[in-house]
Amino acid sequence: MDRVEAQPRRARTVVLGASHWHVPLYAAAIADVHQVIGTSDDNLAVAKALAELWGGAVEADWRTLLELPDIELAYVFGPHDGMVEMCEALIARNIPFVVEKPLGTSLEQLQVVRRAAEEASVPATVPLIQRGGPTDSWLAKAGRPVYQRLSFVAGPPERYHHNGNPWMLDPDRAGGGCLANLGPHFVDLFLQASGQPAALSAATLSHALHAGKVEDHATLVLTTADDRGAVIEVGYAFPQSGLKRYCSYSSAGEAGFASIDTNGAAIFTSTDGRTERASIDVDSDPLYDPFVRHVARTLDDDFRGLPTLGELEDVMQIIWRAYRANRKALNHG
Repeated sequence: MDRVEAQPRRARTVVLGASHWHVPLYAAAIADVHQVIGTSDDNLAVAKALAELWGGAVEADWRTLLELPDIELAYVFGPHDGMVEMCEALIARNIPFVVEKPLGTSLEQLQVVRRAAEEASVPATVPLIQRGGPTDSWLAKAGRPVYQRLSFVAGPPERYHHNGNPWMLDPDRAGGGCLANLGPHFVDLFLQASGQPAALSAATLSHALHAGKVEDHATLVLTTADDRGAVIEVGYAFPQSGLKRYCSYSSAGEAGFASIDTNGAAIFTSTDGRTERASIDVDSDPLYDPFVRHVARTLDDDFRGLPTLGELEDVMQIIWRAYRANRKALNHG
C-alpha cells in the first residue's frame, strides 16, 4: 500500500498588511494550509474581502491583531518603512514569521531584525520565490555559473497606483524602486548558484523613462573572488499589457550554456555540443503557492530549506550598496 504523506498542521496564522499586491498570489494556498485567525490593513475593505476567504478577525491596526491568543505564524506585508516594527513585535512574542523583501528601507534595519530574531531563536523566512523554480532549475543545467545574465523588466510604475500600493513610488516608504523590489530575486539566484559572496563592480540606476521619484531601470554587475560574474537588469519599463513583463536569462558554466527567452523557450547546449530544448513557465506569480506550502511543512522545523534573513542580508548588502554608489555619483556629478 502506498504511504500517504501526512498533511502539515494548520497553524494559527495572522496576516499583517494585507493590501500588499503580492497577497492575492498567496491567498488560496494560505486558505488551504493555514488557519487564519486575523488579518490587518489600513484598507479595511481589502482585509474584509480576504477574511471572507480566510475567516478570522479583521483589524485596521496590526498591533491589535497581535493581541489574539496562541498565534503560531505571521506573514508580514505592507509598506517597507513599517516592516521593522512589525517584525520586532513578532520577535518579542516569539512568533515565527514570513516577511517580504527588502525588510525595511536600509541595510541597517534588516540587520537589526536579523540579529533580534537570531538572539531570540525566532524562525523567519523570506519569499525569494525564484529559488528552485523553473528558471532556476533550467539555468542549473549549465552547472556552477561562470557568466550569468538575468533580465526581468516588469510593468510601469503606475500599476502601483492601480493596485492600491502607491507607497511603492515613495522612496522614503519603499526604500527604492525596481532595484529594491525586483533585484533581490536575481541577486539571490546568482549568489546561490555561484556558492560564494559577490562584490558589486558597477551599478546604474535611472529615472529617465517615467521621471518618477524611484528608479525605473537598474543594472548591476557582480563579480566573485574567482572571477565569476553576473549582469542583472531589472526595471519598471514594460508597457501595461496582458504580457505583464519581459524576461530573459542565460548562464554559462562548466557543463555548458543555458538560456531562456521571455516566451519560455529554453535551450541548453552541453560542452560536448548536444542541445536540449524545452518550453518552461517563466511567470513568477505561480511560485508563491508552493512557497506557502513549504512554509507550512517546515514551520515546526525552523523553515528548514527556505531562505534565511542572513541570506537576505547577503543580497541586500549588494543592493543597498548600489543605491549608495548612485547617490554618491549624483552628488559628485
